[in-house]
Amino acid sequence: MTKQEIRAKYRALRKGLTTAEVETQSLAIANKLLQLPVWDKTYYHLFLSIEEQKEVQTEFVLHILSGKDKEIVVAKSDFENFGMTHYLLTDNTKLAKNQYGIPEPIDGLEVPSIKLDVVFIPLLAFDNNGNRLGYGKGFYDRFLAECRSDVVKIGLSFFESETETLPNSDTDIALDYCVTPQKVYQFNKQH
Repeated sequence: MTKQEIRAKYRALRKGLTTAEVETQSLAIANKLLQLPVWDKTYYHLFLSIEEQKEVQTEFVLHILSGKDKEIVVAKSDFENFGMTHYLLTDNTKLAKNQYGIPEPIDGLEVPSIKLDVVFIPLLAFDNNGNRLGYGKGFYDRFLAECRSDVVKIGLSFFESETETLPNSDTDIALDYCVTPQKVYQFNKQH
């Protein structure tokens, strides 16, 4: 399958989920995350879900991070250069949806990518090697290339891995883990 066909397949699968299924499965993913050996870190980058795209709801992960008193970092996307700026999420952070429905911080305390310890990554599909397929703009590959080499990359998915290797390129950065409602996949044994 081509990238376009895979994206279409997973967009359709997501579209078929009810609001209740999205919520239940998002909670299951958050609970599975607790099994990962990543909770001794400080800076966690979390994507804020695009409700219209039926992305994994990250509010449950947000509650876990808050409960563990972690530093939570969220991004603002620049659609001209496909880059992201990262801000510390505090009680004073004001969020607004951009034209693509992505909740973003309006402003705040900027955090350099190099400071991040763990990054939670949205995706449409992934395979058994940790390759992932996003929306195709390359935001996360550019962002992850700016992070330290030891940053822990965790994908969140409602669906299990593709058995066939996904099309990928040299600029694609693989996941260390992917968490689904049923399973934790580990790809990189160094963590």
